[in-house]
Amino acid sequence: MTASLTGRVALVTGASRGIGLAIAARLAAAGAKVCVTARKPDPLAEAVSLLGGPSVALGVAGRADDPEHRAAAVAKTTAAFGPIDILVNNTGINPVFGPLMELDLGAARKIFEVNLLSALGWAQEVYGGEPRPGVVVNVSSVGGRVPPPGISFYGITKAALEHLTRCLALEMAPHVRVNAVAPAVVKTKFAKLLYEGREDEVASAYPLARLGIPDDVAAAVAFLASSEAAWITGQTLVIDGGVTLTGRGA
Repeated sequence: MTASLTGRVALVTGASRGIGLAIAARLAAAGAKVCVTARKPDPLAEAVSLLGGPSVALGVAGRADDPEHRAAAVAKTTAAFGPIDILVNNTGINPVFGPLMELDLGAARKIFEVNLLSALGWAQEVYGGEPRPGVVVNVSSVGGRVPPPGISFYGITKAALEHLTRCLALEMAPHVRVNAVAPAVVKTKFAKLLYEGREDEVASAYPLARLGIPDDVAAAVAFLASSEAAWITGQTLVIDGGVTLTGRGA
């Protein structure tokens, strides 16, 4: 059971589906009011409905790498529910596949902006004023620990995100705890190219003999956001079914 989050306010980015929506649902189930963000308004409206409607959740559409969107989301959340206590940086993109020597640098800049700089931007927007208690959880990937074939730059940004996590944890202490989670392959639309049509084959490499599901990640994030993790900061919790024990990253 996750410790109660009643009275807490959370903002979860990239949360119209998949891992982000599962995280938002877990936080809401524990009693938090939740703002969810994503690029498209219609899926966000559906997510808000699934989370329990406007008394529980708020959706703000926009791009994570847009400073105006970040400011608007924080302002709307604060107006609706009060100051944000929990920030979950879940947004991530990977629009390219192939070797680094063939990577378009424009695409690389976009991945860097969304996967890394936006996480810092959200933290600045939420906690950049007067010091106050809070929690940040960044969603990384095992691809930031073991080079992932075909999506190496994505992995590079996630490795940087984990170091950002450590740096923020040191700078924002003692008021704000900052941690990360690093999943392996989780069964979502975002990751389907990594397992679709060969799930049993991919899962056979995992000591726990299955791929992850969004709730596996959501449970860990809810723990790190709760008072049960009150003496944990600057850490990355690997959620991988044991696959990195084999020397593999996915």
